[in-house]
Amino acid sequence: MNTLVDNARSAAHVSGEIIVRMESGAEIRFPVAQNPRLAHGTHQQLNHIEISPFGLHWPELDEDLSFRGLLEGNYGQFQKKPKA
Repeated sequence: MNTLVDNARSAAHVSGEIIVRMESGAEIRFPVAQNPRLAHGTHQQLNHIEISPFGLHWPELDEDLSFRGLLEGNYGQFQKKPKA
């Protein structure tokens, strides 16, 4: 899917996942638990999603994710701790 020609139609928090529906009918889904900022958000905060041509923004949680990153499996994952 090319995000430059396929736009997001909607985005919502449903049962622990963010579900983005594209105009083409495709869906992007990812678990909230895989993102450190989203993992601690309330249902209301998680459902307040602003959609731009390039990605998603959660104003109360100060989180931005690009469609390109989401398609590559980058959900803003927790960073691995460096070995001591």
